Amino acid sequence: MPDAPLSIPQRVLSLAPGILVCLVIAGVATAIGSVVPLVGSAVPGIVIGVVIALIRKPGARLKPGIQFTSKRLLQVAVVLLGAQLSLAQIAAVGLESLPVMLGTLAICLLGAWLIGRALGVVGDLRTLIGVGTGICGASAIAAVSPVIGAVSAEVAYAVSTIFLFNISAVIVFPVIGHALGMSEHAFGLFAGTAVNDTSSVVATAAVYGAGAMNFAVVVKLVRTLMIIPITIGLAVLVGRRKTVLADGAAGGVGDAAGDPDFEGSRVATNARDTPSTASIPGHPRDLSRPDAVPARPRLTPLGVLKLIPWFLIGFVLVAIVSSLGVIPAEAKPALSTASVFLIAMALSAIGLSTDVAAIRRSGWRPLALGGLLWLLVTLTSLGIMWVTGAL
Repeated sequence: MPDAPLSIPQRVLSLAPGILVCLVIAGVATAIGSVVPLVGSAVPGIVIGVVIALIRKPGARLKPGIQFTSKRLLQVAVVLLGAQLSLAQIAAVGLESLPVMLGTLAICLLGAWLIGRALGVVGDLRTLIGVGTGICGASAIAAVSPVIGAVSAEVAYAVSTIFLFNISAVIVFPVIGHALGMSEHAFGLFAGTAVNDTSSVVATAAVYGAGAMNFAVVVKLVRTLMIIPITIGLAVLVGRRKTVLADGAAGGVGDAAGDPDFEGSRVATNARDTPSTASIPGHPRDLSRPDAVPARPRLTPLGVLKLIPWFLIGFVLVAIVSSLGVIPAEAKPALSTASVFLIAMALSAIGLSTDVAAIRRSGWRPLALGGLLWLLVTLTSLGIMWVTGAL
């Protein structure tokens, strides 16, 4: 018999220990940030969390609260940031960031295809790393993986790789911003278009200043909307290739036109399985199983709407309420402070959850691809900003 669902008091008690640990770490990180304003509270929070995880991994009693803090409280923090903005600001930010956002996305996806082929990172793993780097990290990977039929090991590889460079961005990007003499506004555009995951965008921009953080979040949330067209495009592409695969299998041809790098294929010979894919435990590439192509979910209008993260909708709704003057001006600083502290708690939880060994086990090929794409997106963002005068 399955376990009975927890009651609300039981749920609260199960979450409390982990949340309390994150609260204490965030308090220490906030104190460090007040002494050294340049680092803020997010970076100390995640560093302390990682150090604790390396010394002693959090036990089962703490994990529910840590997971809740790293996901839900971060999303709540982003929603609260909407109180600092208006719809006019959101529209203006979207238009201003469009050239940089579209340019970095196009270059990243093209780079993932070319560099991934050169490194021998084939199939769905390459797609996941490219989409995660180009759009919004783990959120994009989570949205795309069921559409392309990626196996869990590929998803784990991609998330681990993206996360490593998210942490690097939090540390390196503020240094780049100060070296180039960026204003908070310019750095917000840079962080919002060049950093992968929402948590890392917030952490990176928060180090630079409140203005940079507010602007970066809007840029990042607009960028998150690119999940929808990219996922739809991948669904169409996978559907077409699945049809070609079925026709080829019926005729004894194998992959389409004999292409050894036929992306999205779940049927490949051992000779075409590179270390970045064939070595993944449980990878379902088996020539003896022509039915190995998993069924892809159909993308309905409701399914498309579900691709939009709930916190993006919440952010816009809070911004609407703020635009209408419902939120008193004197309450906005308190909401901003609460949001920053929740971000410190969430980053502390992410640090506690980091599996450094899993990142090491992912191998050098996907890590190299992720690093090169991260560098490519960073240079593209700075280049377009310089050309357009935004730098």
